[in-house]
This record gives sequence, structure tokens and C-alpha cells, in this order.
Amino acid sequence: MKNRLIIPGLAATIALMAAPAYAVDSETAYILNSFSFLVNGALVMFMAAGFAMLESGLVRSKNTATICLKNITLYAIAGIMFYALGYNLMYMDVTGYIGSLMPWAADDAAALAEAGANFEAGYSASSDWFFQMVFVATAASIVSGTVAERIKLWPFLIFTVVLTSIIYPIQGSWTWGGGWLTEMGFLDFAGSSIVHSVGGWAALTGAIILGARKGKYGANGSVHPIPGANLPLATLGTFILWLGWFGFNGGSVLALDSASNAVAMANVFANTNMAAAGGVVAAVILTQLVYKKVDLSMALNGAIGGLVSITAGPDTPTLGSAILIGGVGGAIVVFAVPLLDKLRIDDVVGAIPAHLMCGIWGTMAVPLTNTDASFVTQLIGVVGIGSFVIVTSTIAWMVLKFTVGIRASEEDEVSGLDKAELGLEAYPEFGRGAHSI
Repeated sequence: MKNRLIIPGLAATIALMAAPAYAVDSETAYILNSFSFLVNGALVMFMAAGFAMLESGLVRSKNTATICLKNITLYAIAGIMFYALGYNLMYMDVTGYIGSLMPWAADDAAALAEAGANFEAGYSASSDWFFQMVFVATAASIVSGTVAERIKLWPFLIFTVVLTSIIYPIQGSWTWGGGWLTEMGFLDFAGSSIVHSVGGWAALTGAIILGARKGKYGANGSVHPIPGANLPLATLGTFILWLGWFGFNGGSVLALDSASNAVAMANVFANTNMAAAGGVVAAVILTQLVYKKVDLSMALNGAIGGLVSITAGPDTPTLGSAILIGGVGGAIVVFAVPLLDKLRIDDVVGAIPAHLMCGIWGTMAVPLTNTDASFVTQLIGVVGIGSFVIVTSTIAWMVLKFTVGIRASEEDEVSGLDKAELGLEAYPEFGRGAHSI
């Protein structure tokens, strides 16, 4: 029976290999491309759960429910604001620096017409909008973990509105919207700078203006580690982010309508995976050498650092190059975390090293494997995006600070934001007897 099944299958495979290659028809291409956007977008959406679990594991238990609320709410805000303003600001009628100030609306009527259907767009408009929207939500998630445990809920959500509706779309129009950076030849395949460093710059300015958590730094310059409540949960979050990144980078091929695009997407998936592996191994080895013990939280952020590092150019490296690029990202995380502590910048989850610094490295690493990229142009992009986000984020944070206030009271910080802001606890049984009802 096995031979009877294998022989016809082998014959069919040989016949397919010998046959000439044909392009799919326009309707099939439309379906495949739309399907790719939707499935890969769903993977990126699941990264919101990864951020929520990673951050929940790295904060103290008294702030867990608040961090969960922030993550699900910021995702919702990102969607609404990207519909109301962000998408068209980023992609519609971009004149070099900014797009159109109008709500987005799908325009798929031609493809759905009963007669004379037109599939020239190549994909459903709604599938593209959805795929782009989940990226802006990722940028907002990066900020959440850095400023955790001492920021008030509503000011953070207001900042999220500004970030997702104005800051992210405007700088995105310079690149993916066909603006001035794209005209210069700046390359950022899936967003090491456009997404991750933007979230990182916004997080950095917020952390500096907000200040450190109570008890994090001593008057004599000492650093007092504040362990997270649930490292298994943080590990789960990292695995979810790793999985979601296949959609993040793979979907950025932007097409699945030919064998060549299928090969390109497969290569991006493979390089993404191996860069994360390189980041983990580098972080594990370096923490053993530097601290004489392996640090799990560093290993987790090493994976994320490797993923961020490859995101600007996952399409051109070999697997070996991808491992090295990710490995440098893992090393950046290990050395940047203590540097931030020396500067007394309190980053609860290590997002600034993993997303901002590795985002810069990943963007600058593109010319190492892509001959179409220029180090000078890449640097201009990094500086241009960084300057814009620093200025706009600082203005937003300062306006919030001097109006509604952004810092929780000392009493609320000590008791935990779950009780202060939500009136509940993520783990209420911890405060009772083991067998209480």
C-alpha cells in the first residue's frame, strides 16, 4: 500500500517540477495576498497577548491586573485611532512628511462587482488596513512595560492616543508611506526603527520624565533589583512574541501570489527564528561570563533583542548572518540594562535595550547583507525618526505631567496600582489563608 501511494505522488512531483511556471490569475493573487495579510496580521495581534504576559510576569503581583488592563486597552485604542486618523495620515496622499487628515474607509467595491471585477489592487483594502493596524499597537505596547508600576492609568492611555494617532503615523509616512526617507533609499523591512525604536524612544522619554520607582535606586548610587512576580508567565509571553514575530516579519513580504514570494516569506521566517536563537544564546553565555550565573530575564530579552535586530532586514541575510545579527542584539541587551541603571533610568521590563537599542542596531545592520542599503542613509533615518519621536513624546508627556499628572502617589505605588486604580487584585488569594473561601 505504501509503495502504491508513494509512486504516483513521486510521479506527480516530477511532472510539476518539469512543467513551466505560470502566474496565477489576478483573482487568485488577490485572494492569496489578502489571506496572507489576515493570517500574518492575526499572528501580530497575538503579540499583544505576549506583551501582556511578559509584562505581567516582570512586574510585582500588586500591579499585574493594571498591566493587563493597559495592554488590552491600548490595543483597542490603537485600532480606533488608526481608523480615525492614523492610516490615512501614514499612507494617503503623502507629500513627503505627512499624509491625509481623514478617517480611513475601505474601497473594495471594484473587486466585489458582479460583472467586470477588478483585482488590480492585488489585495483587499481591509486586509491591508488590519495588517498595518496591528503594527501600531505593537509600538504602543513597548511603552507600557517601561513605565509600569508608577504611572497613572488615564494619562498613559491619553499618551497612547497621541502615539497611535499622530506620532507613529507621521514618521511612518516618511518611510512606508513613500515619504522623504523612502525617497532617500532608507530601508526598514518590517520596522526595527519604524515600529520598535519609535516605541523605545517614547518609552525612554516617559521613563525619564516619570522618574524611577520608589526604592529602585539608593542615594549613594546603589541599585536595588525589584524582581518580577511570575517568571514562567514572562517566559510564556516571550514565546508568544517569538511566534507572533513570524507574522510581523513574514507578512511584511506583502505578497503570497507567486512561488518567488512564497520562498521570500519562508526565508524571512527562517531568518527571524534564527536571529531570536542567536539572541538567546548570546545572552545566556554573556550573563554566565559577566555575572557568573545565567539570568533568565536577560535570556528572555535576548530573544526579543534578536528579533528586533533582524526586523529591519530579514529578507537578505543567510541563516548564519541572521544568527550573528541576533546575537549582537542579545549582547546589547546584556550590557545596556546595567547602563540604564547607572543612568538611573528605571525600565521595568527592559524594553529600552531590547526595542530601542536593538532597533537602532538592526537598522544600521541592513547594509551588511543588503547592497541596496547605505550606512549614511540608514543613520539619517535613525536620527530623523529618533529626533521627531523624542520631541513629540516629550511634549506629550510634559503636557500630561503639568495638567492631569502622570505619577501615581507614593501611597498608591506602595499599596499597588491594582487596588489604587482598579480596586481589585490579580491574585486575591495571596492575601488570605490557603483554604479561604
